[in-house]
This record gives sequence, C-alpha cells and structure tokens, in this order.
Amino acid sequence: MSERSKQTRLSQEEIERYSRHLILPEVGLEGQLRLKNSKVLVVGTGALGSPVLLYLSAAGIGTIGIIDFDTLDLSNLQRQVIHSTNEIGNLKINSAKTRINAINPNIEVLAYSEKLTSQNALEIIKNFDVIVDGTDNFPTRYLINDACVLLNKPFVYGAIFRFEGQTTVFNADEDTPCYRCIFRDPPKAGLVPSCSEAGVLGVLPGIIGTIQANETIKLLLGVGEVLKGRLLTLNALKTEFKEYKIKKDVNCKVCGENATIKELIDYEEFCGLKNLDESFVIKDITIDELKRLLDEKEDIQIIDIRQNIEPDLEMINDSKNIKADEIVPKIDELQASKKCIVVCTIGLKSKEVILKLKKAGYKGELYSLRGGITSWVNDLKD
Repeated sequence: MSERSKQTRLSQEEIERYSRHLILPEVGLEGQLRLKNSKVLVVGTGALGSPVLLYLSAAGIGTIGIIDFDTLDLSNLQRQVIHSTNEIGNLKINSAKTRINAINPNIEVLAYSEKLTSQNALEIIKNFDVIVDGTDNFPTRYLINDACVLLNKPFVYGAIFRFEGQTTVFNADEDTPCYRCIFRDPPKAGLVPSCSEAGVLGVLPGIIGTIQANETIKLLLGVGEVLKGRLLTLNALKTEFKEYKIKKDVNCKVCGENATIKELIDYEEFCGLKNLDESFVIKDITIDELKRLLDEKEDIQIIDIRQNIEPDLEMINDSKNIKADEIVPKIDELQASKKCIVVCTIGLKSKEVILKLKKAGYKGELYSLRGGITSWVNDLKD
C-alpha cells in the first residue's frame, strides 16, 4: 500500500480543475484538500462501480483503490460505462484504471487484481477511509460489511435488480446499523436471481452509483446529511424514490452489544455457495449446431428451464419444460445416454443449472444453448 504524504496545497492546474468545488462554501480549499488526502476503496468495477469511480475521480479523491478479478464481456457494456468496446476480453481493473487516469491524472490508483476474500479483506480495507460496495453477490457483500464493522469503516451500500435499486450508508458511526442489522441472514443459494438471470435496466446503476458517490463525498467532507439510518429505494419504472428508516439491531451478530462474530468467516459456505463453481468447462452449442442435430434427427434431449412459458411463447420442437428450480429433484427424468441441450432465455441460467446437475452427480453430456431461446427466435426471423 502506497503511503502518500499529506497534501497541504493544490497545484494551479488543480485549482482550475476543481474551481466549481472551490467556490462552494461547504467545500472550498480546505474541503478539496480533504478530498485530495482521502482514500476510498471501490469493490467491483462493474455496473455500480463504474459511475462511482467516474465521479470520485472527477471530484479529486486523492487515492482510489479498486478490486476486481473479472474480464470484460460484451454484455457488460450495456451498463458498465467506465469500460469501452476495445477493452473486451481484458481485465476490468486495467480498463478502469486507464479510464480513471484519463479523467484525472492526479489520482493515485491502487489496483488489486484479485478476489476479495476472508484472507485478504482486512489487510486491504484497513488502508482506506471509506469502502464503497460495487458488488453483485451476497458472499462479498457480507464480507465487506463484517470487515468494515471489525475495522470501524463506513460502508456505502448499493444494490440493483431489474428496475429497482437501493442504497444507504452502513456503519457510519456507533449508532448506525450495519448490513447484517437489516439483512441478518442471506437467502439460500439460487433463491434470488442475479442481474445476469433477471436483467437490469442499464441506466439504473448509473443513478444508484451516482448517489453512492455523493454519499462518499459527503462522508469525507463532513457536510450535509449522510444517508445513514435511512434506506433509499428507487423504482425506475415509476421514477419513484422511497425512504425507510432503519435501526441498529442490538442483537446483531457482528455489531450488536453481544456480537458473536469476531473474525471473518467462510462467506461462500455461509451463503450456501461452497464449491458451486466446479473446475470443469461448461460446453455450449450454437444455434446452427443445434439446427444441424435436429435436421439430422439426432437422438438428443432438449430441456427448456424457463420458469413461466406461456402457450404463445416460442419453444424448440420436441423440447421438454422442466423449471430451473425443479430440475435437480427431477434429475431422473433426464436420459444420461442422450446428449442434453439445456435452454434458458439468453444462455446464462442454463450454465448455472448445468453446474447444479453436475454437482448432483449427473453423468450425461450437457450443453448450454448459446444465446438461449432469444437467439433461437431471433434467428428464425431471417
């Protein structure tokens, strides 16, 4: 971790760059220097992390930490606006760092190209003033929360799903609730669909992420009313914001009076995801390859795992509908001697189902239809 000496002045270039901040009485020279001497860690450089990083960079946060181990995919670009098309296939963390430095070369970027785990979280988080949640999964979110409580760091939370988002500031002071005060236990694995399964409106994380950046800046400046003890929600379809009061749970396992969690735990296991990702490669099959198998009357089985298939919705001929959450209990209905093509809406949920089938001991050949039924229907229009 770089130890940057405290900055006591702004350069002439910085005075011009931050001039609109400097004329605000709530910021001024003292406030801008405070931002310059601040250190913020953003966990994740995806949908929420993108707007957070763009605005924190422009605002002049002196040191920004970013942690991510994922590579950029074409489907990310619909909402992850810090990245660009020419970066597809590259590490997101490198793309994000390049963009941050392009926006503001005065920023020191500390990049961690790794997964945040119970082994490294405390060591990384301890060096920052504020931690911002840009994640999309429960294990990492509980990990961030518990580490922030143990280290007494404020945690700027954000979450998105389809057309809805929410944000607040956890652990801002001793009277502020933490994430576990509100969401004591995680949902069972697979119960809550991810954005890759259920979708998300591309502009939604831009709105929620910008609010997170705003709360972060207020925390660092010590101005305004920070969004603590209040959960702000947004319904983007109605453009409707609602605010809910949230209170500290005196019986909370991690921040309560008699807390039982004194160290970080195995969060993958805690959230029921231990060993969900196996080392084997999930095979997929293209629309053209499937058409060829059907034309040649290959003896295959096609399993459509969509939850609600109305009579007027397209299905591939001779396919059988077994809902995703029912397929493991109905594993005996699959014929291991036949090549099995698993079909979902866009080709993502099918991969998760294949992982579950393999974990359940299924021995047959499994393939995910690339692009799912959406690509199949779209191809028929040609």
